[in-house]
Amino acid sequence: MSALDQKVVTFYRKLIKHGFEHAGILDSPAIFLDSIGENVSVCASVTQRYLNLYIAVENATISDVRYLCTCDPTGNVAVEILCSLIKGKSIDYAKTITIDDFYEVLGGEVEDLRKSADGLLELLQRGIARYENGQDS
Repeated sequence: MSALDQKVVTFYRKLIKHGFEHAGILDSPAIFLDSIGENVSVCASVTQRYLNLYIAVENATISDVRYLCTCDPTGNVAVEILCSLIKGKSIDYAKTITIDDFYEVLGGEVEDLRKSADGLLELLQRGIARYENGQDS
């Protein structure tokens, strides 16, 4: 295992020890995203793994964010990082998040994380666009 992969392992172990802070569902989220329905890969296999993302919005601010998934450890790490990056932030801020923000939280670049983070960012952008256009997510 490379030193970069070790960053994911270390983060994942913290999640196991302290709990997956953002795991769960929200009733009536302003934005709901389903990775399978959106045909966006977030986990190792889009056909065998899923991710549902629930985002509550109040006054153009993401007041809460939750997820349910059957992701691999890298996917779990990526979604927890995304949730920590957007919770409490404005919708406009959430639209500016990049892969570099994930790497900053993780403490370095991890190629395996890129695929999951790219998928999450694509899902987020789709959900925000529909929300801003008044469409159901």
